[in-house]
This record gives sequence, C-alpha cells and structure tokens, in this order.
Amino acid sequence: MLHKYFILSLFCLFFWQRSSAQTLLTKQPVINGIALKQMAICVDEHDDPTVLLAVRLLQQDMEAVFGKKPLLYHRLSQAKGNVIIVGSIAKSELIKELSTAKKINTKSIFGKWEGYLLQTIAAPVSNIQNALVIAGSDRRGTAFGVLELSKQMGVSPWYWWADVTVQHQDDLYLYHGVKVIDTPKVRYRGIFINDEAPALSSWSKEKFGGFNHQFYSHVFELMLRLKANYLWPAMWGNAFYDDDSLNIKAADEYGIVIGTSHHEPLMRAHDEWRRYGKGKKWNYDSTEADLKDFWRKGVQRAWNEKIITLGMRGDGDEPMSRETATALLEKIVADQREIIADVSGKPAKQTPQLWALYKEVQDYYDQGMRVPDDVTLLLCDDNWGNIRRLPSINEKQRAGGYGIYYHFDYVGGPRNYKWINTNHITRIWEQMHLAWVYNARQIWIVNVGDIKPMEFPISFFLDYAWNPDAIGADDLQQYACNWSAAQFGKSQALEIGALIDGYTKMNSLRKPELLDENTFSFHYNEWERMVSNYNSLLKQAEQVHHLIAPSLRDAYYQLVLHPIKASENLYQLYYAVARNKQSAKLNDVKANGYATEAKRCFENDSLITQEYHQVKNGKWNHMMSQTHIGYTYWQQPPVNKMPFVETVLEESVSVSLAKPNDVNVRKANVPADVRGRVFYQKDGVVSIQADHFSRSASPKGVSWKVLPNHGRVGNAITTFPVTHASFSIPLAPSLEYDVYTYDTGNLRLNTYLSPSLNYWHLREGLQIAVSINNEAPQIISINKDDAVTKTWEKWVANNILVKQTQHRVEKAGKQVVKLKVLHPGIVVQQLVLDFGGLKSSFLGPPETINN
Repeated sequence: MLHKYFILSLFCLFFWQRSSAQTLLTKQPVINGIALKQMAICVDEHDDPTVLLAVRLLQQDMEAVFGKKPLLYHRLSQAKGNVIIVGSIAKSELIKELSTAKKINTKSIFGKWEGYLLQTIAAPVSNIQNALVIAGSDRRGTAFGVLELSKQMGVSPWYWWADVTVQHQDDLYLYHGVKVIDTPKVRYRGIFINDEAPALSSWSKEKFGGFNHQFYSHVFELMLRLKANYLWPAMWGNAFYDDDSLNIKAADEYGIVIGTSHHEPLMRAHDEWRRYGKGKKWNYDSTEADLKDFWRKGVQRAWNEKIITLGMRGDGDEPMSRETATALLEKIVADQREIIADVSGKPAKQTPQLWALYKEVQDYYDQGMRVPDDVTLLLCDDNWGNIRRLPSINEKQRAGGYGIYYHFDYVGGPRNYKWINTNHITRIWEQMHLAWVYNARQIWIVNVGDIKPMEFPISFFLDYAWNPDAIGADDLQQYACNWSAAQFGKSQALEIGALIDGYTKMNSLRKPELLDENTFSFHYNEWERMVSNYNSLLKQAEQVHHLIAPSLRDAYYQLVLHPIKASENLYQLYYAVARNKQSAKLNDVKANGYATEAKRCFENDSLITQEYHQVKNGKWNHMMSQTHIGYTYWQQPPVNKMPFVETVLEESVSVSLAKPNDVNVRKANVPADVRGRVFYQKDGVVSIQADHFSRSASPKGVSWKVLPNHGRVGNAITTFPVTHASFSIPLAPSLEYDVYTYDTGNLRLNTYLSPSLNYWHLREGLQIAVSINNEAPQIISINKDDAVTKTWEKWVANNILVKQTQHRVEKAGKQVVKLKVLHPGIVVQQLVLDFGGLKSSFLGPPETINN
C-alpha cells in the first residue's frame, strides 16, 4: 500500500503541475498580481436572472473565504480600484461597452453553447485600475465562469451537500495576464434523482416538507457549481411541476433544463396519471383522447427550458404489452409531436426532444421503428453500467444526435443497488469514453439515486462530460487525488485519493446487496484477503481522520470514512457467517464465536447508520436508511435481517480446519536464464494478469492500452483507439504469454473479460481468438448471448465475463498462450489455465508470475 501511495503522489504532483496552466489564483503575492479580497463586483442589473444569481453566490463565497462581502456595482462608472466585471454577451451593457472599446474580444465564445471567458485586463475604464472580466456566451456560460472562480477560491461544489467547509484565506492573488476560455463538449449534462424512497424522500420531507422549490434550489445550485445543466426530477410518487408551482421558477432562475424520465412523456410525471387519469388505463388504444389531453396540459404548463421525452412505456416503468405494434408507437410519437408544435406555435423540430431506447424500447428500434431526425436518440446502459448500443462510427449524423442514459443506482434484477457508492470511475470512464468517441454526445444523464452518497462519481461524470478529451485512462488516479485536494486540501489528498479509489474498487467487485457468506471462497485465502484489504482501508481512513482539520471531519466522514467503515463491517459480517457455517459443518465449537461476531457486526451496522444520521446535528437524518442486508430476490427487504447462523453444543469435539492452500504445493520450474514476464504452473493452474504480456503486436494505427486499476484484481488491457476496424485473425492485434508447465494433456483456458455488451448488435457479438502454441486459433463470441437474462445477470452480478475453451499441450515446459482481439471495445482482465487443479473462487487464483 505504501508503494501505491508513492505512485499516487507522483500522479498528484504531475496533475497539479499540469493543471497550473488553467490556474487563476495563488496564495502568495506575485508580480502585477491582483489581490482578490479587495475587489468589488460589477454586473448589469438587467442581465439574465441566472447571471445575477451567480453573482450573489460569488459574493457569498468571497465572504466565506475572506470574511468580507465584496461591494456590488451595476455600472462601470460607479466602480473604482480593482473590479470583477461579470456579464453575458447578449444582455450585459458592461460587456458590450468593453467589447466596443476593444478591451476584450469575445469572438472565441460568441455563439458558443455555455462558453465563458475569464481575462484580467488593466484600466478597462479610467476609474478602474484592474479588472477580471467574466464574460459568458449565454446565461449558463456566464454562471459557469463565475463559479469557476469560486471553485478556484476553494469553495467546493459540495460545501452544502457534503459539508465541505470553506477554508479561510487572508487573501488570494490573481495572476497577471490570465485568460481562460472554456466551453463544454457534451451539450446536456445531467442527473436523474430516482429510487428516492426511503432515504431522500424521508429526508426531504423532514427538512423541507417534500420535493419543493426549497429542496430543488439546493439541487440546482449544486448542479451549476458542477457545470451541469439538465435534471430529471424525483418521480416516484412525486411530480416536479404539480407538487410546487415554484419549482419551475427556481429551475428557470438557476438556468437548469428540466426533463422527465425515459418513461414519462410530454413533461408529465408518472404519478400525475394516478392523480388526474380518472382511473382509466394507461393505454393508447383505449384512452387516446384522454392521454392527448393529459399530455397537452403537460406541455402547456412547462414554459421553461426543457427537453421533452417522447414515446410510451407501460404504466409504472413496465414494458408495453407484447401486442404493442411498432406502427402504434410511431403513431404515438407523431401525435405527441403534433401536440408540441400546436402548443409551442412553431415546428416541433425547434423544441428539443428525446426518445429513450430503454430496455424493450431498443427492441422496437432494432425492429425498424424510427423517429424524426431532430429527435435525440437516448441510448442506455443495462442499468449496471454497460452500454447496450452505440451508433456506428460511420453512421450518418442525426440532427438530434445521440445521448446516453447511465446508472449509478438501480432498482431491479438481478438485485437492487441503492445503499452506498459502488461505482469505480475506471469503468465509468471506459464506457463513457466509448460513448464519446462513437459520437453519443448530445445528452449524458446519470441515475444518481439519492444524490448522496454518490458525490464522487457524480463529480467525475460531470467533469468528464464537460471535456472528455481532458481526462484519459491514465489520469483517473490523478483525478481521485485532485478531487480529494479540492475537498480537503493537498496535505492529505494522496491518502484520501487512494482510499476513495480503494473502497470504490472493492465495492464494485460485487454490490453490497449481493454479498453473502458464499460470495468469496476459502480457497486461495480469498475471504481472508478481502477482509484484510478492507480492514487496512479502514485503519488508514481512521488515521487520516485524525490528521485532517477538525472543520473538515464531517465532510470526510460522509465522503470517505463512512462508506469504508460501513462496507468493512459488512465484509466482517459475512466473513463471520462464512466461518460459522464452515465450523458448524465440522461440529466445531468455534462456530459459536463466529455466530457472536456476526451478530455484533449486524448490530454495528445499525450503529454506523445512526452515527451518519447524527452528523451535523442530524442534518442528514434518514439518508442512510436504505436496507441492504437480508435480500432473498431482486427487491429490497422491508428491514435489514440478520443472516442465519448455527450453534454447536459446547461438549462437541473441536476440529481444526486444514488449510488446503498449504498442502501439496507443486510449481513448474522456470529456467534460471529466462528473462522478462513469464508464468508458471502451480497446483494445477497458471494465473495471468492480462496486462502482464510477454509480447504484443498490433497493426499500424492500433495499439494495446493498459487501463490502470480497471480489473477486478489489477489492471486491464484493451486496444486503442476503440474505433478501430474489425480484424481477421491473421491481422488482429495480439498478446502472447510465456508459461512453464509440468503437466501435459488437456486443459481449460478461462479468459476473464469486463462485461461489455454487444453494442453493435453483431450476430456473433464481439469476438476474440485464443490458442496455445501452434494450434489453430479458437474464435470466442464473448457477448452474443447478452440478451439471455440468466447469463447477463451472472455477468453483472460478478462484474466479470468468463469464457472457457478447451486446449491440449503435448509436452511439459514452455508453452505460449496467444490472444487476439477481432473487435474494438473488448477489455481483457485475466487468463487462467486449468489443468484440473482450479478451485472454486470469486476472483480466481492469485497470479503465478515469475518475478
């Protein structure tokens, strides 16, 4: 772990140095620098309300940082000294005046979507000595520029939602000659508040009386600070427009685009049909007139900036009936667009719309259903972070483009996952990188559940959406370090970044709701290693807790310590149950001690939840009330339930447990003069981490790319660019692994891959080819069966896809394992050769590499 910290420290140092080109401020006085504390703010009082709101937030932030609220002026002639001048190009007379006088040049952002310019200039007018100009191409661009300054002052976007205390500064200094120009790469970047009961709904009801404008004002501010612009509001039993008439006004003031989820057409919340549908069926065949009237009123009410969802699913986010014809769905969409055109008084194509290809709706698309070209096709993941479909790289561009609906939280099979953050950003990056390069760029929206405790992956998703080109596969550990520095300062950022990366990787192996005593094996000391890993994380997290400033400990508890503490306790619980069952089978009285330990951990789970709910004098009460222990099928249990444990009579004979890993160890010999990466057979298996290849080859324009920390155990490897062509076997990119064996004869090769889906819907799926020595390559179709529910459920539950092939070696000694990739987007993690010695386990045997 110390070695990992050292590597991460180098990453962090490099990242901070590399980011300095965009840095506006320094704590130390610099030549010709401008002291920020004494600067006033000047904004046109007739600018857009979103701009004026952003300026109020900047005043609030400067007061929090410096202890002094800056003066506010509305005309340049009023201001004096050093001034921050804020305005949108279209509505600010201040920006127009500076542009006319050629003090600034806004051509770089003019007409751009949400662009902003930050630039220091001397003497913009006679009465102002120096100015920082923040100009935006539109209202949100201006607000983003203003809040970028706040962020660099040290105000975290999570200052309210995670209690990241603003640290006082005596002063900060603007560098001379600063000029920052920025615009987003993905047009709509948003979050979906979903599956909000019991946690968020109970909390919002206690704190605000429900999902009203007071609640949403906090959400909208967070979104602006994260440079997000698009929201699907909470919808289970809630209705954004109907619950509070001020919700729409708050959204407009903050400049947030409102949509409705994938199954809520024409700006009507799902629950509104229950309220106003007069008990009629949600069925277009029998209720067409009523539904049209219902939808029309939804569009009439939504005067704000919006994206309208088209189409229709069954009631309650269920599939439509099997009899539903593609022709009927096309008629529904046509009728909906007619309503949009009629209500808006302009062609339907001038109102942003989307059609979500979610679950069975994608089947309708595959069967030939189409919508007009101006409608954004919102492609979806499988609810478990694996994108189901991508457009072809050579596909004709749609006017409405493509988007992605992604998940950090889900209710459904094979199991709900709602309790805690299980999203490792390496997988998010790998999948959303596919979306980016395959031109699904119009909308990126992610299901974030209750918002908390998804703070870290939300930040990453939205930062990546702002500029995917700025964050590569090699930058992800740097990102964790940098994010930690933004919340807690640089002094502990190294350790905190490693802790966040560590716990999210552990939780991504298998969702906590899927854990039980049988998840891991006692073979290869797997259970012991997993528990030890989490225990080490907890010890390190507790050490850091004592080192950081007391004012930051509430935030640290929420963002780092709690998820590690709660998850480590859960691992201890199931480990104790596993040891209890193991001992009870042998009639060993040690089973009773393990039963007691399991009960202690179960009780401790509720105490940890209570501890979270008491943070900040109960500010986040209810937020960790999601059940997570005692699942029997996909749906959550009503309460957490203690796992069953067994007791053994005290007079029973204690039987010591043999350690099968320590007996009959046999290893293949590797010649002493062999150099490089080679592997050896041990106890009937050879285990290889895929990125530890002995040799690699690839055609011109294609290369092998290691994805750091992407694998369940270590790294993973794929081919870049992920848009490369498909290859025949002779021309395909290849990896070779030198292994030494003592066995001959038949063997099974297990190839472990990330559970990527058949996103091109090829008949045979994405393919690889494997062989040993000089045998003919065997082509493996890795995911053509991704539509088989039981098969897919196993992939996502285990977060791995394992393919088996049969092989034979004729003599002991050196063998060469060969792997070729025939399609892009395939991520290989591990290879295991089984000569008959492979034992059951979750992660497979430890690597048998010759060091």
